[in-house]
Amino acid sequence: MMEFGGNSVSVDKPRSIGMWVLISIAILSLLSMLVIMVFVEKDTKRLAGVMPEFNEALEKRDYSKALSMYRELNDIIINRDPGDDSDFSKEYEILTQMEATVNERVTQIEDKIRYDRYTPTADDIAFLEGLGELTGARMTVWLTDLCEEFLLGTIEKPTLMFIFEQLENLNNLQAATRPLRAEIDQIELSRGDVQSAEALFANADYIAAVEYYEYVISSSEGFVNDFAKKRLEDCKTEMYQPMMNLADHMLANFQYYSAEELLSDLARIFPDDQIIQSNLYVATSNTYPVSTYTGQVEVICVKPLIADTQVAFEMNYVSSTDSYYLTTSEFRAILESLYEKNYCLIDPTSMADLSNTGFINAQSIVIPQDKKPLVIILEDFSYTAARSTIGMCQRLVLNDLGQVCGEYISASGQTVVSRSSEAIGILDAFVEEHPDFSYNGVKGVISLTGYQSVFGYVTDIDQVDDRNSALQAAGLSTIDPTDKDIDNNKAMVQAIVDKLKDSGWIMASSTYGFINANHCELETIEADTQKWQAQVGSILGPVSILVYPNGDFIRGSDPRCGYLKDQGFRIFFGVGPSPYYTYGDNYLYFDRCMLNGDTLRNVDYSRLFDVSEVYDESRKKSH
Repeated sequence: MMEFGGNSVSVDKPRSIGMWVLISIAILSLLSMLVIMVFVEKDTKRLAGVMPEFNEALEKRDYSKALSMYRELNDIIINRDPGDDSDFSKEYEILTQMEATVNERVTQIEDKIRYDRYTPTADDIAFLEGLGELTGARMTVWLTDLCEEFLLGTIEKPTLMFIFEQLENLNNLQAATRPLRAEIDQIELSRGDVQSAEALFANADYIAAVEYYEYVISSSEGFVNDFAKKRLEDCKTEMYQPMMNLADHMLANFQYYSAEELLSDLARIFPDDQIIQSNLYVATSNTYPVSTYTGQVEVICVKPLIADTQVAFEMNYVSSTDSYYLTTSEFRAILESLYEKNYCLIDPTSMADLSNTGFINAQSIVIPQDKKPLVIILEDFSYTAARSTIGMCQRLVLNDLGQVCGEYISASGQTVVSRSSEAIGILDAFVEEHPDFSYNGVKGVISLTGYQSVFGYVTDIDQVDDRNSALQAAGLSTIDPTDKDIDNNKAMVQAIVDKLKDSGWIMASSTYGFINANHCELETIEADTQKWQAQVGSILGPVSILVYPNGDFIRGSDPRCGYLKDQGFRIFFGVGPSPYYTYGDNYLYFDRCMLNGDTLRNVDYSRLFDVSEVYDESRKKSH
């Protein structure tokens, strides 16, 4: 306590000292900031003058000074303290500008040497040598790239040799150019194999590309070897996921033999991958030894099935329904018998090499041992209006699981969507239950007309008049589709087709108008085929199979058949009660056994099934 003029004043000494300390710190911080700002401003001014000085040195051909400036700035960046969080963006920017300025002239010299057979001047040489690593690093990369181009065939040897002759004696390039030049002959010898590998890689033929790269690696060293090793790793990286997806797709669609082959290759390429090993085990667990088969091939054919026997045989009986079609239960029973008799579904197109349009080469039939080959044809699956009134499906649809189903109107008037209502879904489900009934996931051949619809959908305005005539005849309401309706129908059909093809079904034609081809003039066949190609083939994609309506086949030497072959149809199916096929002049021909009510009663198919075990009892009520 202190007294001033009789008054007492209390002084808090610690508090006063603390205030002075804070003030002192603030002053020191301000002074430090001012010093830093002075230095930053000074450094900024210094850096701002670097590029003009660098450019001036280049203009004066003082390349040693320009290189010294480049190195000084580069050293600042390289030698910075790891703990220094200062902003070096300006230094980076200037260094980049220096490199860009030099590279612009280097590029000009390079282009002139390559494209104009230019011999560098003394000043060019002084520039390229005087800037040391600044030009040397850039040109080393260029020469290395040129050797890669030579390997890949985009530059020829005389040009490459000329370039090396102009540059190989530069002091800052000798260490890189001389080893590269020594390898040019070896590069030349490897060009063919490397280019073959690159072509396979570019075409996503990954397995073959890997094998080519591996061969190149085993037969080369140095530049070529390094290149092939790098490209092999690139290929392995790019191929992994697509190949794994493909293998998954094969397994999901019971293509076990293809999956085994693919996964065996992948297991060799990726030996430590456990997913590949696991998937390979699944594939090999479902494959059997195969052999070449030399006997006949059974071909059976059915039209769309009767889904509701009550409608077909009790409510709306017509004799043609009973005569021409099987019921769903009959088809299932036939499949059971064929499976018990060791038949196995095969792809008929696998029996013919169609790669040459002028001739056909026979292919051996490969099938699991102790199995017998079978082709199933589903004929005229375009769903005419009349069939929808007699207990048959009116169209195909995709259910919530993406499975192809038939849609029909039941006896009670309900719309029913079911896999078991049509041959497609029945066979799909049967193969799911018995994968060994199919060789490599093959299902069957689906042949389509187009004059009323495709799979029950009007996909072209040209079909409307035929569809409406059929609807009227069946006592059903006519349609007046808009362009949008037709586009939606085409999209739906495309989705169904994609699903079918993806799951082992093969598309075929039964002509546009289901015509008796052998009784038609060439002009009629041409018009019919053009319509089919435009309205149906445009959705299906390339089709090589023609199933002759009613078996009314045209001989291979007939000009009408010649026209059909020119249109891409090279595999033909007629009709006959016994298995038969033959190779002709640029075509493969089969007989097919028709399965329907009439043939069940009148044809001996005991080699395939016991009719008493197959025949639907509901037929007896009407027959």
